[in-house]
Amino acid sequence: MKIEAEWMRGGTSKCWVFETGQLGETGTSPDVLLPRLFGSPDHRQIDGVGGATSTTSKAMILGRPTAGDVDVEFTFAQVGIEEAAVDWGSNCGNCSAVVGLYAIEKGWVVPTGDVTRIVTRNTNTGQIIIQRVSTPSGALPIVPQAEMPGVPFPGYRVGLGFQDPAGKTTGKLLPTGSASDTITAGGTRWTVSMVDAGAPVVILRAEDLGLDPARYDSWLAGVELQLETLEHIRRQAAVRMGLAATTAEAARAVPKLAIVASPAQSDPESDVSVMMLSMGRPHPALAITGSIALTLAARTPGTVLNAITGDTIHPTLRLRTPAGVIETWSEERDGSLLVGVDRTARTLATTVIHLPEALGSAVDASLASATQ
Repeated sequence: MKIEAEWMRGGTSKCWVFETGQLGETGTSPDVLLPRLFGSPDHRQIDGVGGATSTTSKAMILGRPTAGDVDVEFTFAQVGIEEAAVDWGSNCGNCSAVVGLYAIEKGWVVPTGDVTRIVTRNTNTGQIIIQRVSTPSGALPIVPQAEMPGVPFPGYRVGLGFQDPAGKTTGKLLPTGSASDTITAGGTRWTVSMVDAGAPVVILRAEDLGLDPARYDSWLAGVELQLETLEHIRRQAAVRMGLAATTAEAARAVPKLAIVASPAQSDPESDVSVMMLSMGRPHPALAITGSIALTLAARTPGTVLNAITGDTIHPTLRLRTPAGVIETWSEERDGSLLVGVDRTARTLATTVIHLPEALGSAVDASLASATQ
């Protein structure tokens, strides 16, 4: 059996894009189907289409609502690499950038004007994301030319505006009710801020980890030495935020963890330095859903991040990441707060994925029995 799919880059991530109907025709649960298609469990994902990293082992499942004001609904799947599992607990902001582009390329949405507005809903979180795809003269450019940090080649520009993003997972911007809390891990008490906007994120100071704010390039080595402690902090935060009953039950992808510090005096281009962990490893750029949480954390008095950025609310926040500076923006529109960031996206391949034989046989058998 075969499945049609698009391979797309969104921001600094890559994902396989499936349509809801086509995936449903396999008759196999996505929790079983996706790990096998991606080649998990295997750290190389050698017998599948996965990219063997957290930023390239992702899937987006898209559908067209039959009614309402939403143009496209989508579900994000973080596919395990060394485990045959799928995490459905959060959204991927980078991969979200492919949704509007896919809708235009497939004719689901007709471009209008120099910027086409597409209303999308992420089903993992219920988050409405207003996507603004650059369509000069009412069409996608023949050659994409938009650049962004962390990607060596251009793509189509896609603005992502998260509508009223606070509390979409836990119900509150500050799930514990406090702007800062104390967590004990590795025999040390850590001051953290736990914020839910775009995605749940636990934030802690780089200095508390012994990292030098003036030497951002040295953070990676220092973080790598403390991954076990950071995972303990993250799992305890999951329990405190109501995302898991016990630390052992905490999902790999939620919450994310962000390490922050004031920028170096030699870095006038950023407002804060950030290193984020994703699936237990340092993120090569920045999780965009996490950047939304950081943006609202900066606007919230008493948080670890607000102590760095100050109480003055600015329309943009410049985040220093391993891939360069990423700028988020905030604006009030029609009584709602939009918090967003500009990304680029591009379709890499249109292909047919062959269903592994064991799964295909099971599907064929179930289809045969259903017709008898």
